[in-house]
Amino acid sequence: MLGELIIRNRSYRRFYEDVKINRVFLEGLIDMARLSASARNIQPLKYIISSEPERNETIFPHLFWAGYLKEWPGPDKGEGPSAYIIVLHDTEIETSSNLLWCDLGLACQNILLGAVEGGYGGCLIGAFKKDKIIKILHIPSRYDPLLVIALGKPKETVRLEEIDEGQDIRYYRDERGVHHVPKRRLENLILQ
Repeated sequence: MLGELIIRNRSYRRFYEDVKINRVFLEGLIDMARLSASARNIQPLKYIISSEPERNETIFPHLFWAGYLKEWPGPDKGEGPSAYIIVLHDTEIETSSNLLWCDLGLACQNILLGAVEGGYGGCLIGAFKKDKIIKILHIPSRYDPLLVIALGKPKETVRLEEIDEGQDIRYYRDERGVHHVPKRRLENLILQ
């Protein structure tokens, strides 16, 4: 069951924008993140939910969608996310960012697995205009935005492909719009 969720948990970048995600469901995803392990149990992550179309439209232009797909400007009209969760570092709880990567990874994986289990998908977006997000969401200075999680009902097919050492790891789209994600083979990852 968990293995299937992990395989279905891909980076989706096109959604059925008109399929809404209610706030209670989004709060449930954050609750899953809240219950994640935390380095030294500091729990320095906070969250902002956006699920209203008007607010989502203010966030969307400040995101960068797919670094390897240089010719693709991002989702077309009507294919944007139905919701966002912005993950923040509360610098008054934890001033150092040395251990944040651990908390951030665990929390976001729980959010995405919960989304997939609920029939949705998402994409972690680390490339965004931080200053614009801070301004439009009126984020106080104690909080540092780390990631934007785009969420919605996926409108694309993502295929995993095993590759050998030395092969290109860059994801790509074929002529039918299928998103291909190369993954190194298991035997190439285990050293001993």
